[in-house]
Amino acid sequence: MSAPLGFALTGLALAGASHPTVARWITEALGEPARRPLSVERLLDLTRAHLALAGVGLALVAVLGIGLGILVTRRFAEPWRPAIDGLAAAAQAVPPVVVVALALPVLGFGGPPTLLALVAYGIMPVLRGTAGAITGVPPEVREAGRAIGLTRLQILARIELPLAASAIVETLRTALVLAIATAAVGALAGASTLGTPIVAGLQNQNTVAMLQGTAATAALAFLADAALLAGVAGWRAIRP
Repeated sequence: MSAPLGFALTGLALAGASHPTVARWITEALGEPARRPLSVERLLDLTRAHLALAGVGLALVAVLGIGLGILVTRRFAEPWRPAIDGLAAAAQAVPPVVVVALALPVLGFGGPPTLLALVAYGIMPVLRGTAGAITGVPPEVREAGRAIGLTRLQILARIELPLAASAIVETLRTALVLAIATAAVGALAGASTLGTPIVAGLQNQNTVAMLQGTAATAALAFLADAALLAGVAGWRAIRP
């Protein structure tokens, strides 16, 4: 079984577990009272909002992480690499919940503090992964590019990035899962995500709602990862 198919089937199974009827059965099997579950329509609305927020966060992380990863591998920026890497590591060291709480007085409720937490938590793996992948390109390949008259920008675009693409995609997979998981924390800031039933369930002792939110979030992570892997495999198949 291929990895995308395995992840997709796991995601579908978790999505099934978030269905109101199934979640009620699971809750009752655990010996917990099955209070009012979320409807399918409500779950779909939260899923769309969650995916949109995580998608925007992932896009920001990709642009900043890959951009900074490329920057620190340039000769003129090498002295800045420890400082940039240290800032990214410090940002990830702060839990997303703390970032959201600190950002609330400045950015207000909803999406903005959640996006800040997403970027802070996801930028380090992308930055380090991109820098490591580009640094790992064999020096003789770069020398061959220089020998045929390629500029530094052409070497980056035609040699370094294509050779580093597989490793960069792996870092984006990590960032994708982090984005989906962190978006759930946005419910604490009032963002409408799949974390909303988890937070509400904790407040109201509604186990079935917590189960639905948790299962749906995990399902979204598996399905998004499967879609990314399938997209990369398809691109490689049609690539000349």
